[in-house]
Amino acid sequence: MGNARERVEAALALDLADRPPVAAWGHDYEAEWDPEQLGRVTVERARRLEFDLVKLQIRACCFAEALGADFRYSGSPDREPVQVRPAVAAVEDWASLPQASAATPALAEQVRCLELVVREVGPDVPVIQTLFSPVTVGGFLVGLDRARMLSDLRARPDLVNPALERIAAALVDFARASLEAGAAGVFYAITGYASADALPFADYEELLLPLDRLVLDACSDGWLNMLHLCGPRQHFELVRRLPAHCVNWQLQDPGNPGLAEVRDRYRRAVVGGLHRRSPIADGTPDEVRRQAAAALAGTGGRGHVLTPGCSVSPWPYDREENFRALVESAYPA
Repeated sequence: MGNARERVEAALALDLADRPPVAAWGHDYEAEWDPEQLGRVTVERARRLEFDLVKLQIRACCFAEALGADFRYSGSPDREPVQVRPAVAAVEDWASLPQASAATPALAEQVRCLELVVREVGPDVPVIQTLFSPVTVGGFLVGLDRARMLSDLRARPDLVNPALERIAAALVDFARASLEAGAAGVFYAITGYASADALPFADYEELLLPLDRLVLDACSDGWLNMLHLCGPRQHFELVRRLPAHCVNWQLQDPGNPGLAEVRDRYRRAVVGGLHRRSPIADGTPDEVRRQAAAALAGTGGRGHVLTPGCSVSPWPYDREENFRALVESAYPA
């Protein structure tokens, strides 16, 4: 019998231990405003559901907050933070984007939370820190507006490119601090910008790939760096071009490949199999078992971490029997 870390290590080696590792993650929009509370919620959930790895689901807007944007708690654990003021209201504002580092309060809180979780779950359960790509952070800075982010990038590269480099420097410092605090690696999320719907691959390669490499190269001390490609019609060539150990995506989104196809083509472990919403958050345990069984049938469980393809947010506390069914689905029959 393996422990959680051994299961994950076997999956990264495109192998299978006693069973495939299992995990899931999602926002608790109230807890994430307090690093100690978020740490407690995260540890309790991981223990209760017996997850094999912990992806720390920090406040998504924290990177933008560190760079001058203003967000507030929505007032409900089921609703995402509310933007009060963007950091980049006009394209000229990119020139005055401030520097940030892991010591900036909004980011230091997340490192402190990770340290708490690592200490509590112990060395046999790997914990990975959430890290957004520079352009993903840029989209938060302009008010969660992908079209505006790409328009500014094309129209004023003289302003936007140096700003993205400052963002990348902050992310590098944050990643290194998280690894020093005990993270096994990072969950590197590119949210929508690596889709053919946003940019042709040649444009992504020219404009954004160098920044991705800069950030992920700085995470080389991690042994569990996970690339997350979010949305439909993703540029999966990035799996070959970026130094991550595994890749997570929503295979049910239009235009995305299957798990075994990606594993075998790129020789990388795959993370996913379940839809982020249905049935894990709104269905029944039997429906979860059927979807999980279909995912595992496609890979034989080798090189496969069984999870949803994206965050299950807000976390459905009234459906936690579905997450138990997910974990049970990985056990041998």
